Formats: sequence, C-alpha cells, structure tokens
Amino acid sequence: MTNAVNALLAALQQAVKADADLMAVLGPQGIPDRTVRPQRFPAVIVGLVEARDFSTGEAEGAEILLTLEAWSAVSRREAEALVAEVRRVAHGLPETMDGFRLVNFRHRRTVSRREVKAGLFVAEASFRAVVE
Repeated sequence: MTNAVNALLAALQQAVKADADLMAVLGPQGIPDRTVRPQRFPAVIVGLVEARDFSTGEAEGAEILLTLEAWSAVSRREAEALVAEVRRVAHGLPETMDGFRLVNFRHRRTVSRREVKAGLFVAEASFRAVVE
C-alpha cells in the first residue's frame, strides 16, 4: 500500500507542477511531503495519510485517506482559495500512476482555522482515493 500512496502523491505533485498559475503561488517546492526550511507562505503540504487494504476477490486495491494542509500568513480566505486550486488541479490526475490504476479521487471535506500561536491560517482538505 505504501507504493500506492507514493504513486498518488507523485501524480498529485506532477499535476500541481504542470499548472503554472498554482506554481507561481507555491514556488518550486510544489506540495512537499517533508519539512522545507525556511517555509514560505502560502504553502500546501502533505498532512495525514492513511492507507487501508481495499482488495476484492478480483483485484488488489487500497483506500487512501489524504489530508492536504494549505497555510497562509495573510488570511483564511487565501488558505481556502489555495485548497480550491489544488482541488481543481486534482481533477486532472491520470488514471494510471506508476503501475496503479486510480479508480476515484474525491474531496471529502475542508476545515479551516486560525493557528493562534503560529499567527497563521490553515485549511485542511481531506480526500479519499481508491487505487488498484
């Protein structure tokens, strides 16, 4: 299942990097799944990822629950707009990803809040993907 997660993240990163408008906002880091120092804002990072066996009698599969965190130093609106742009780009994910087939990729919910201690705003977007 880890390989399915890596294939999904790589496909998402590639889709983001193919969008010039989104890359102009995010910079060359795109959507990192590691700590980038110094962090520049706005930023989208990979948050919680959970993979579950979703195999059937006919095919091996995985259900992947993915959270992307959009961070802004300016406003909640900017963080939520960034999530909306990532959602738009994610609609173009390829069906085939590094040996896996993407069955579906759906947005589940977005929650936004202000992180008082950090003085930042964050919008957490949860997605569900099924791959075979």
